[in-house]
Amino acid sequence: MQDRNIVCKDCGKEFVFTVGEQEFFKEKGFENDPVRCPECRKARKAEKNNRERR
Repeated sequence: MQDRNIVCKDCGKEFVFTVGEQEFFKEKGFENDPVRCPECRKARKAEKNNRERR
């Protein structure tokens, strides 16, 4: 296994999906690679949390 570069589907920025992250995803049973960079994932999660509080 090796680090992979992935392009974020939201902002278009390229980010690295590290071997450690790949192992974590596999350990959790996730079958798909992430489609958003860490910043966009964090922003999306915060937006979702804000909507749930209303």
